[in-house]
Amino acid sequence: MSDYQDIGNYGMIGDMNTVALVGINGSIDFMCFPDFDSPSIFCRMVDHKKGGHFKITPKLKEANNKQLYLPDSNILLTRFLCVTGVAEISDYMVVDEKTPQHRLVRRVKAVRGEICFRMECDPSFDYARCSHKVRLGDGCVIFDPDEPHITSIRLRTEVPFEIKEGAVHAEFTLHAGETAAFVLEEAIPGQDNPSTISQRYITDHFKSTMNYWVNWVNRSNYRGRWLETVHRAALTLKLLTSQKYGSIVAAPTFGLPEHIGGERNWDYRFTWIRDASFTLYGLIRLGYTDEAGAFMKWIEDRCSDLNPDGSLQIMYGLNGRKNLEEESLLHLEGHKNSRPVRIGNGAYNQLQLDIYGELMDSVYLYNKYGAPISIDLWHNLKRLINWVCDNWYRKDEGIWEVRGGQQEFLYSRLMCWVALDRGVRLAMKRSFPAPLMDWIRTRDEIHHDIVENFWNPQKQAFIQYKGANTLDAACLLMPLVKFVGPTDPRWMSTLKAIGHELVDDSLVYRYKTDEAASDGLRGEEGTFNMCTFWYVECLSRSWDIKKARFMFEKMLGYANHLGLYAEELGPDGRQLGNFPQAFTHLGLISAAYNLNLRLSGDRSTY
Repeated sequence: MSDYQDIGNYGMIGDMNTVALVGINGSIDFMCFPDFDSPSIFCRMVDHKKGGHFKITPKLKEANNKQLYLPDSNILLTRFLCVTGVAEISDYMVVDEKTPQHRLVRRVKAVRGEICFRMECDPSFDYARCSHKVRLGDGCVIFDPDEPHITSIRLRTEVPFEIKEGAVHAEFTLHAGETAAFVLEEAIPGQDNPSTISQRYITDHFKSTMNYWVNWVNRSNYRGRWLETVHRAALTLKLLTSQKYGSIVAAPTFGLPEHIGGERNWDYRFTWIRDASFTLYGLIRLGYTDEAGAFMKWIEDRCSDLNPDGSLQIMYGLNGRKNLEEESLLHLEGHKNSRPVRIGNGAYNQLQLDIYGELMDSVYLYNKYGAPISIDLWHNLKRLINWVCDNWYRKDEGIWEVRGGQQEFLYSRLMCWVALDRGVRLAMKRSFPAPLMDWIRTRDEIHHDIVENFWNPQKQAFIQYKGANTLDAACLLMPLVKFVGPTDPRWMSTLKAIGHELVDDSLVYRYKTDEAASDGLRGEEGTFNMCTFWYVECLSRSWDIKKARFMFEKMLGYANHLGLYAEELGPDGRQLGNFPQAFTHLGLISAAYNLNLRLSGDRSTY
């Protein structure tokens, strides 16, 4: 058996402060604590020897492992089935909207037969860079990192255990119907802590957490086809939303490779303006305006702290911090020897002009479907839009964050057009003061530039960047943001060209790495899941309904066993890159929403 499980062999639990990834073998192999962007306490996924893990397994020969979420929840059930017995582990993080608990609960049960279990809790603090000490408390074990700025954690259980080399080990037997529980939580000095974890304690938290998720799903206004799939995607997005700040992480992990053995191993535990804005769009469509409002408050705070020239960063820390300096963890071997493992993200100071369009589109939609934006936000947005007017023509690194040199990318131009278009619409809708003639003049200039300079007559398609001869799946957003009609002849021929050059068995590459603008990195990459969902939505909007539905259904078949997606898929259909990725699940929601309308014969949407 490999030292590493595949990326897709995991489920995710969380409490909107952080998440844990639970393998189908019962091992928690990834968890940053106490927040998404805190140092890790378990990261076996990127180093099977040093990373640390929290594993519970039954001694069952040739067990058949299964994993599922309890309906309409983020409570994960891992089951082990064999002839001699059935065992299961219920994993969840306690959700408390008033007081974050930072508490992970693992309830073990023997469903059938007499079963012996083994448990090993072996944390490795600060990305496996910090040693720790173990001490006994009142009915618990406390792990104290040797660095004072790293959070201590406490493991509570009524199961007898022993301590070996900084880890806690236990071996115990349960008969059919019996349970045992383990609670891992933040150990705050001076804070009271219950000394026992009685059956009632576990049951009460289980019920309250289950009720929270069921009630949250019931707030969704989606009633169309693929209901459970859409709600699973929404539940995933919710887990990636910060309860404390309202911001949304692009993915909860770092260092998971886009190519096994390659160097494309990034840290996604930050809030990209682009990803978060699209995610906001998905939540609004499902009726989750509270989450949209919390994110808008975060956006308003960022817009009140613009750079001196009126520009934004492309990404921020969850709390709005600006410095996301990149660092390579050379002591970690990487997932299946994929090096280097990186934390931080050096792209934070890149120029990516498209973020302004995504931001303004989300603000426009929130003002339309959520609540009216404030006057103060509008004044800051006006500065931002004026900056776009002065800078839209510049070369940049683009949506794919290339590290091989800036280009004049089509997608960046497109989203600058969106920024101005939504600014004009919003100003007119709310009668806000604005230099409308300047904005409209610039918007039209960008439109003319795209049509004249990014159209390739030989290919009969819009191309990736000015002077290029290559295609880019990012241009699939052209009809989705209303730059071009979904049945416009130029667009239809572009869609056909993308289908011919970038689509492989229903899966879509973002571009061909051997032909497109250099991203400055070695190695191949997989197909991009969000691009596949964009392609489905473009087919749907162009009324190629049968093909759109067929490709959508095929794409659903590429999800992992729990309906989750990483950023990419390898040629063998395995999940690649950071996992789960918010952008992908947003793309699923949007594609399902639009395709459902088309299948119902609805022609009211553009």
